[in-house]
Amino acid sequence: MKTIGQALAQNLVDRGVEVIFGIPGVHTIELYRGIEGVGIRHITPRHEQGAGFMADGYARACGKPGVVFVITGPGLVNTLTPMAQARADSIPMIVVTGVNRRDSLGKGLGMLHELPDQLGLSQMVAKHSEQIKDAADLEGALIRAYTALEGRPGPVHIEVPTDVMPLAAPETLAASTTKAQALPELTPVLAALAQARTPVILAGGGCRTQDKALTQLAEKLDAPVVQTVNGRGLMHGHPLTVAASPSLESVRALIGAADCVLALGTELGPTDYDMYATGTYPAMQTLIRIDICAEQCARHPADLTLVGDLARCLPQLAEGLDARPSASGAARAEVARNASRAELETLTSGYGALVAQIEILRSALPGAIMVGDSTQAVYAANLCYDHDRPGGWFNGATGFGALGYAIPAAIGAALAAPEAPVIALMGDGGAQFTLPELGVASDEALPILFVVWNNNAYLEIANAMEASGISATGCHPSAPEFEAVAQSYRLGYRRSSPAGLQAALADCLPLSGPMILEIDMRSAD
Repeated sequence: MKTIGQALAQNLVDRGVEVIFGIPGVHTIELYRGIEGVGIRHITPRHEQGAGFMADGYARACGKPGVVFVITGPGLVNTLTPMAQARADSIPMIVVTGVNRRDSLGKGLGMLHELPDQLGLSQMVAKHSEQIKDAADLEGALIRAYTALEGRPGPVHIEVPTDVMPLAAPETLAASTTKAQALPELTPVLAALAQARTPVILAGGGCRTQDKALTQLAEKLDAPVVQTVNGRGLMHGHPLTVAASPSLESVRALIGAADCVLALGTELGPTDYDMYATGTYPAMQTLIRIDICAEQCARHPADLTLVGDLARCLPQLAEGLDARPSASGAARAEVARNASRAELETLTSGYGALVAQIEILRSALPGAIMVGDSTQAVYAANLCYDHDRPGGWFNGATGFGALGYAIPAAIGAALAAPEAPVIALMGDGGAQFTLPELGVASDEALPILFVVWNNNAYLEIANAMEASGISATGCHPSAPEFEAVAQSYRLGYRRSSPAGLQAALADCLPLSGPMILEIDMRSAD
C-alpha cells in the first residue's frame, strides 16, 4: 500500500520530475517518505525563498517545472516571493506544502505554523492552488495542477493536511494530462504581414525556445527583431537583431516608424516598454499580437490578435510567407543598435562600462547561462546587450523584481543544464538576501561563477533618491568580506578592479567548482 505522500512523489516522477528543492520539517515528513527510492534528487537550500528561486532557475534552464517541498505556514510564506516572480515571468513551478490537520483549519487553535487561511493566501499568487482533502482528491488535484501549467505557465500549489498524508492512496494515478493546443487560423496574419513594407518584430519570453523559427520568419519579412529582457539571446549577432529595450527612445523610434508591428509572446508590460514610468508606450501601427494566453491578449489592444502556441505558429508563418528581397531591415536594425548603445551612456553614467564588463564575461564563457539580480550591471545590460544563448539571459530585475534572485536561481540553472557554464550576476546588497545559498553550490560542487559588483551600497536607489532631492537614507548597508565568505563556504575567490576583469577571469577559468569573483567598484582603475 502506498500512502498519499508516496503516491504524490511517484506521480511527480512519472511526469518527469528529477529534482526537488526543499527543506523538510515536521509537517512534511510523510511527503519525504515518498521520495525515498524513486530516483528524485533532493536539494536542500538554506531558506525556502532560496528553494523557490532555485526552482525558478531550474525551470528556465530546462523547461520542466521546478518543484518545491516546504512546510506549512512559514515555509509557504517564505516561498511566496519566488512564486510571485515566477507568476510575473510565466515560469512553471509546483509548490507542495503541508498544512495542519483538517479538523483544526481556520479555527485559530494556536497550532504550530498555523495561518488563518493558508490556501487563500497562496491563491492570491498561484495560478492554481488546491487542498487534498482525502485520498480520492489526489489524482484530480494533480491533473488540475498540471493543466494549470499549460498555456501560459506559472506557479501552482498543492497543500496536503498532515492527517491526509499517511492515508492509503488510489492504486493508479494518471501520469500525463498535457493536450496539444490547436493551431489557430493564420490567414489574416499572413495577409497583413504580406502587405507590410517596414515591419518590426517584438520577441518576448514566449519566443525563448524558438530561435530557428524566429530567425526564418524575420528573414522572410526582412524585419528587425527587438527583444524584451526574457527574449534576449535569440538571434545573437544576426544583422536583424536589436537586443535593446523598447523603453529606449532609439528603439521606440524604430518601432514607431514601422508600418506593422508583430508582437510575439510578450505581455507588453511596462518593465520592458516603459521602465522609466513616462506613462507612454512606443507608437505601434498595425499591431499584431500572438500569445498563448487569451487573457493576456485581451489586456492590450491590438489590430489583430491570435491566441496560439508560438512553437506551432512561427514555423507555419515562416513557411506561409514569400521571401522578400533584402531591403531596409538590416540597415534599420543597425541604426537602432548603434543609437541605443550611444543612448545608454546618457541615461546613467557608467552603464556603458558595465555592459562592456558583461560582454567580457560572455567572451570568457561563451554560451553561458547568465542569471542576474536587481543590480546596476544587470539594469544596464537589460537596456542594451546581445546575449549568445537563447533563453540564457534572465534575471529578477523585471516583472516582480525580487532581490536575492541570482544566487539560488543560478544554482537551479546549473542543476538543470550541467553542460552549460553558469554565471550569477549581483551587487553586494542583493547578494546578502540569499548569501547562505552559496552553501548549496558548495555541497553540490556546482561550477558557477558568482560575480559580485561591490560598491557598498544600493547605489541605483541612492542615485534615484539624490536625483529627487532626498538624502540617500538606508542605502549604504555594509558589505561582508567576500573573500572570507568564500572561504567559509569552501568556494574559490578572486578580487578584481573593473579594469582588471579580463585578467582576473583568466585566473578563474576553467572552473573546477563554485567561485566568487568580486569586482571592487570602490577601487581606483
